[in-house]
Amino acid sequence: MSTFRLLNLMKLRKLQEDGVRAELARARATETDRRRREQRVRGMLGDSAVDASSAEAVQSIAAARASSSSMLGELETLLAQDERAVFDAEAAYAEAKTRTTQLEKLEEQHVARQRRDDLRAEQTRLDEHAGRRKGSDA
Repeated sequence: MSTFRLLNLMKLRKLQEDGVRAELARARATETDRRRREQRVRGMLGDSAVDASSAEAVQSIAAARASSSSMLGELETLLAQDERAVFDAEAAYAEAKTRTTQLEKLEEQHVARQRRDDLRAEQTRLDEHAGRRKGSDA
């Protein structure tokens, strides 16, 4: 049985696919982490049960809200970048998976062809053996 000639290429493609899958996992983890931070900041902005009994308290509340609002804007920008990174990583993974799958299909065809050839050769040997036995019996 001959070896699949593209075996080394297939191993390389699988390694590439694994690397791209890891990048996708990292991008998704980063996006998830950033979403959690965004939710915390939104929660802080929503909690406005502070007693604004003096001018200093009102100024302090306004400064905190401005800071949180600015942080939220930055997080939204970063989150948009994270979403794009996940999208790009998903596309790269799909492409890597397709390349690997194509080689796997070629390997399956090779194995099937090799098996068919082996069975054909064995059948030929059996036929020859049966023919010799009939000749010696006669």
